[in-house]
Amino acid sequence: MSGGDKLDFEIRPNPAPVSAADRAALLANPGFGRVFTDHMVTIRYADGKGWYDARVEARAPIPMDPAAAVLHYAQEIFEGMKAYRCADGGVTMFRPYANAARFAESARRMAMPTLPEETFVDSLHKLIEVDREWIPEGEDGSLYLRPFMFASEVFLGVRPANEYLYAVIASPVGAYFSGGVRPVTVWVSPDYTRAAPGGTGAAKCGGNYAASLVAQAEAIEHGCDQVVFLDAVERRFVDELGGMNVFFVYDDDTLVTPPLTGTILPGITRESVLTLAAGAGHRVEERPVTFADWQADAASGRLREVFACGTAAVITPIGTVRFPDGEFLIGGGEPGRVTMALRQQLVDIQRGNAADPHDWVHRVF
Repeated sequence: MSGGDKLDFEIRPNPAPVSAADRAALLANPGFGRVFTDHMVTIRYADGKGWYDARVEARAPIPMDPAAAVLHYAQEIFEGMKAYRCADGGVTMFRPYANAARFAESARRMAMPTLPEETFVDSLHKLIEVDREWIPEGEDGSLYLRPFMFASEVFLGVRPANEYLYAVIASPVGAYFSGGVRPVTVWVSPDYTRAAPGGTGAAKCGGNYAASLVAQAEAIEHGCDQVVFLDAVERRFVDELGGMNVFFVYDDDTLVTPPLTGTILPGITRESVLTLAAGAGHRVEERPVTFADWQADAASGRLREVFACGTAAVITPIGTVRFPDGEFLIGGGEPGRVTMALRQQLVDIQRGNAADPHDWVHRVF
């Protein structure tokens, strides 16, 4: 189902780009996911033809037939990564080939064609090159890249589609959580689960996030920033947050995160944290953690820090945990030493301000 040879991209400049003055005003306070650049990438796929018609063109609405398969059977996947402006004027990305590999795995799980990894990364390059002036400056600023693919074939019937559209859009962003880096409050959902064994939990598909929204709304109603999901079978084990992986830091500086059993998204930031922590001398473990243990270890003081991690938020400390019967604090509700050290190390590597022993930073130009 995958495409063939390397694709040549046709560049169609936006005939009416945002003016430099208006762009500067937007970049002064872009927020997250509300401002978009002038262009987008599109590539089409058809069974028997493969990938074709690769373009960089003006960002615009996508024409769609009411019977497009994605609207009825939800064949859709996406990725998220960032491009950073360097002090020397260059631009970097962080581990884009890891995103490309995960995109392919998501496609396989959703019975979709796999985009060659080189084409995936090339599509990011092309968009960044055209819209590089949209990359914000400053410590929290970056260009968030959103590649996605959906079933575009016009038909009604439960089977994998024969036609797909791959696209990339870009959004200049600031900090994911308002107020900068601060301990967030999370809500442990008593009723809703994110994914079940054998399901699509390990794929980055829109359906997983749609299923989480009612629980996220419940979290907000309880004054929380994010929801935490427990496993779908026993309702005891911590899986992940609505859009991030979770780590526990104990009094002996051991880091623990739930294992990848098919119900948890294999986060690229998660994998990076495991590597950085081990390199800093921490013992790292991937093992199940029950919510009862989380509560008991926080009360005893054995559990010192908890943090969430993902592309959008990088590493964010968790300060308060709420659930239907009450709440408890982690480490007095303040950012932890290990959490903040790992966050700073990761941010410095991503932005080219520190040594990159793992060759994670990808230079665009």
